[in-house]
Amino acid sequence: MEREQQFFDKLEKKTSVKKDDIFKLAQSVSGYNLRDERTIRMLISQVSSMAGVAVTKQKEDQIVQAVLNNNIPLDMATLSKMFENGNK
Repeated sequence: MEREQQFFDKLEKKTSVKKDDIFKLAQSVSGYNLRDERTIRMLISQVSSMAGVAVTKQKEDQIVQAVLNNNIPLDMATLSKMFENGNK
């Protein structure tokens, strides 16, 4: 649990998005069809807005393809490593 808390602390510091808001978003999308490109783009827009970060069309396309191709890690350890590498 300590590693998860560190991950969320870093994420909150970098994005100003609260842990509770992340969990609310995760719960709200649990029934979404992540095989549908339109749904993925809507979700990217929601997350972008929540974080106050603009996402270019090119980056959005990359994210969509990563999701559709199952290239998104779902375990906390891998996500945490990606987040840490993104800060360097």
